Amino acid sequence: MTMQKTPLLMSRILGRGAMLDPNEEIVTLQEDGTHRQTLRATWERAAQLANSLAEHGIKPGDRVASFMWKNYRHLELYQAVPSMGAVLHTLNIRLSTTDLTYIINHAGDRVIFVDEDLLGLLAPLVNDIPTVELIVICRHGEGGDIDFANVVEYEALIGGRPTVFDWPEIDENSPMGLCYTSGTTGKPKGVMYTNRSTYLHTMAQAMTDAMNLSALDAVCGIVPMFHAMGWGLPFTASMLGCKQVMPHKYMDPEKLLTLMIDEEVTISAGVPTIWQGVRALIEANPGRHELSSLQRLTCGGSAPPVSMMRWYWETFGIEMIQGWGMTETNPLGTLSRKVAKRSHTRLTEDQQFENIAKAGLPMPGLEIEIFDENWQAQPHDGESVGELLIRGPWICAEYFNDPQPEKFHDGWLVTGDVAKVDQEEYLIIADRSKDLIKSGGEWISSVDLENHIVSMPGVQQAAVVAQPHPKWDERPVALVILSEEAEISPTAIGEHCASVFAKWQLPDEVLFVSDIPLTSTGKIDKKAIRASLESDGYQLPDLRAAS
Repeated sequence: MTMQKTPLLMSRILGRGAMLDPNEEIVTLQEDGTHRQTLRATWERAAQLANSLAEHGIKPGDRVASFMWKNYRHLELYQAVPSMGAVLHTLNIRLSTTDLTYIINHAGDRVIFVDEDLLGLLAPLVNDIPTVELIVICRHGEGGDIDFANVVEYEALIGGRPTVFDWPEIDENSPMGLCYTSGTTGKPKGVMYTNRSTYLHTMAQAMTDAMNLSALDAVCGIVPMFHAMGWGLPFTASMLGCKQVMPHKYMDPEKLLTLMIDEEVTISAGVPTIWQGVRALIEANPGRHELSSLQRLTCGGSAPPVSMMRWYWETFGIEMIQGWGMTETNPLGTLSRKVAKRSHTRLTEDQQFENIAKAGLPMPGLEIEIFDENWQAQPHDGESVGELLIRGPWICAEYFNDPQPEKFHDGWLVTGDVAKVDQEEYLIIADRSKDLIKSGGEWISSVDLENHIVSMPGVQQAAVVAQPHPKWDERPVALVILSEEAEISPTAIGEHCASVFAKWQLPDEVLFVSDIPLTSTGKIDKKAIRASLESDGYQLPDLRAAS
């Protein structure tokens, strides 16, 4: 052995920025201004939090959940919980009560931290989550309480605790983060990140050829911290010592743009709808916004329009970086930069934007491949299409307490995307599993909606498909066949779905029809339905009603 075998633990890198640049700031937008604290104070408060959780009996491997916006206390959880060897389980506040109850119980969460204005969403669950021993309320001035046996406020929890903690030496393959995805049919699936996987993901994300993060950056991650661990940005920024700017719950374009300008943000990250909204605001107020500090915008969740990427570049010289990934990929899989290779410096600007419109090049350490139905690899010629598989040191190998072997093949993750790879090794997403609807960066399962609609008395058959939407990328539309005697309105079907699904998951339209096209194997032909809807309206026979 010629080198030290130092385990790759998050505790070794998350406090680095606080040590190197202790007086740099964490800024959180509030109703009446901003909350500001230094990197040193954040790391010390993380140690106080770890001491308090240890006093409560939280041990390595235990799950600690957050039900929170993007703010300084959530960052303290990001630093404390993985560093002490426990598992941070970031709960998606936009999920339905049914899904949240299942996820909390399946994870076995022992503690839940909740921002006080989200107490109303958590309250309906408290009698159905027996593993939870403690709820910690994070106060921001909105007020509110919750009827639970053991409740404490965040500041009281950490108050008086030591500002140092003896971070344990654990196995680098120990779990540190847990995120659930409901992107396919059936129950939500948990992806358990490890110290090793996230350590390597953090290093890769900071690379010049990735997101090019450095200690000089002021980072505003608009992507929620409950989306695939905030795309890893809180970890990378903490390691480097970046200034971190957090919007909390304030997501309208005016507040976001003002925050980024005031705090001299250099890089931000969010889904395309965010950047479309910011562009619309700027165009409606020419000359009002000065964006000289902003250099890069990272866009993920769905493919951004090339016209939007060009507009930011040509108007402000801001590079938009497109990324592809999944909860199962930690999430960084591929990135597309305007100039990604030395040879690309010789390309015309039109050719550079042709490349940036692709899903991107795989990150170092990752492999991507496309396979046919017989698991034969397809050529990387930009024409051959196959199912996209990916593997590497931060790629999911199985789901938490739910292996689902059909989602994995010979060491590869089966992504469910249909794609091609060109001669330059750019990934191009050709299609995706059409049972999935991606709305505002969130997945909606069409089959789960269909099954629930069909469970309603008087409904014979249902099909749910995605339709393009100018703001949300896609929205669900339901086609329904009723039994002859049934008297059901679209509103009634919406109310039936609302008993299980969150509001944003509900179909925008319910169309009553007498026939739904089927494939030769008897499956619902969603391709035919989408084509008909995208023409001049739904053209199948006997349209009976529309909401």
